[in-house]
Amino acid sequence: MSDAILSLAVIASAALVWGGIRLIRAKNETKKGWLMITAAAVMFGNVLIVAWP
Repeated sequence: MSDAILSLAVIASAALVWGGIRLIRAKNETKKGWLMITAAAVMFGNVLIVAWP
């Protein structure tokens, strides 16, 4: 079960980065885009902490 949750968190991180970059480039909403990228980095950091052997 834990592996599935970690996998979903990594997929969600990738989606947040993609959406953040898209907001920054296309709609010129830099504040929201950087917030999404920061949230993805925090989530990915949490995955690394939990998955560390």
